[in-house]
Amino acid sequence: MEAVSVYKTKYTIELRDVDFTEKLKLSTLFGYFQDIASAHVDNLGIGINTLMQEFGMSWILMRIKVKIIRNPVRNEEITVETWPQKPKKLEFERDFIVKDNNENIIVRAVSTWVICDIKTRVLRKSEVIAIQYPPMVEERAIDCKLGKLKAFGQLETVYKKVIGYSDVDFNGHLNNSKYIDFIMDCFTVENHLKYSVKVIEVNYTNEALPGDTIIFYKDVSALNSNLIYIEGINEKDNKIVFKSQVEIGARGS
Repeated sequence: MEAVSVYKTKYTIELRDVDFTEKLKLSTLFGYFQDIASAHVDNLGIGINTLMQEFGMSWILMRIKVKIIRNPVRNEEITVETWPQKPKKLEFERDFIVKDNNENIIVRAVSTWVICDIKTRVLRKSEVIAIQYPPMVEERAIDCKLGKLKAFGQLETVYKKVIGYSDVDFNGHLNNSKYIDFIMDCFTVENHLKYSVKVIEVNYTNEALPGDTIIFYKDVSALNSNLIYIEGINEKDNKIVFKSQVEIGARGS
């Protein structure tokens, strides 16, 4: 298959993909991003199997920011598009957009990935895998710089979660889309009925493994600005597993 600059995939949103409001779950959207990113690097000749078998490494998502313009609904057909940016010393940036059937952009996202040695868990330089890219798209889905997130004020404990079989992926650690379900569980059903996520940004800091207990903390001190900070701490070693910032808005706005 000829390498393409922009990779596109159509999805029909099924019953299993939505929440109780019949709108696409954020974790499912993150799953779409993961799938299409995997398909595109495979198209570029450095997919998951090649990276593992020839280099002993794996792709790891480090940061992502997603802007929801309109959340698609059950039975709707959408098109997800993705394209890479020029690699940096350690980081591979990748953008995403989601379009509806009228070609309207309804979701925008930017992300940062790295390659990690499977055995040592050490990050490797991007030059280790010399990808031959087709002409690159310089346009960004969101004009922003993904940086480190931090709490605004006081953190409060929300709940604890033990990582189990259904939470981990082929890398043996907590899958990036599962974090999103756990973040959404930091809000009540009533919260979800009243508000929806407009923007979510996540920093994946340390991996979580089966059997680990993650303590989730929430900071609502910037709620007047519609911003909520959520982080997860590994109870075993007190290391931060992830940090996230969520911007909310009234549902339907």
